[in-house]
Amino acid sequence: MTIRLFKQSGGLAGTKLNCFAATCCAVFACAAPLQAHPHVFVDGGVDFILSENNMLEALQVTWVYDAFETLYILSSYEMSLNEDGGLDEETRQKFVQLRSTWPSDFDGSAHLFTEGERVDLKWPSNLDAHLIDGKLQLTFRRALETPLDLSRVSTRVAFYESTYFYAFSITKEPQLLGAAETCSASVTPFNPDIQDLDLKAALAKLGREETPENDQVGALFADRISVTCA
Repeated sequence: MTIRLFKQSGGLAGTKLNCFAATCCAVFACAAPLQAHPHVFVDGGVDFILSENNMLEALQVTWVYDAFETLYILSSYEMSLNEDGGLDEETRQKFVQLRSTWPSDFDGSAHLFTEGERVDLKWPSNLDAHLIDGKLQLTFRRALETPLDLSRVSTRVAFYESTYFYAFSITKEPQLLGAAETCSASVTPFNPDIQDLDLKAALAKLGREETPENDQVGALFADRISVTCA
């Protein structure tokens, strides 16, 4: 198992990072074997960007990593917090630039459906990142290939990553940006049953580099948002 250490840096924040790295090593050294799926837990949600006449143009996706994962991600880019425990603007801009190169197998986390059919989305754009209360928050946009008239169809978004390596949870109330007052959004959290718990137990036995046989297993554990316009 490979442990990535944090970059040496000066000041109080640098000392905290180095202590944190040492703690990580101690924790991981005692955690054998490391169980899998999911490895990363991400809060956040999805906002809906509409134009005139309730035409859905794009999704605005938000991810919020916990403090542990935030430091881990920054370390992977050889970045560290400043003396105030935040990100310098130069560091933040560099992070945004580097993170804007999305992996070729990126599946979006926000999966849009209408009338039971998947809706095509464009590649992520307008990425931004901020450190809020010690947690890294990312926002990005997924424009629709063809805008949808929400006055004519019902729409829902499932918030998940297909292999369930990342567990996404909707903690942010969805906003309908530019929508008429006749539109509304509601969140349906994942509600596990016995079968789901059995599946989670089976997934936990997979090694870190193993993937489930079901290539869309994450959809089974997804929180969902439904949008309707009268």
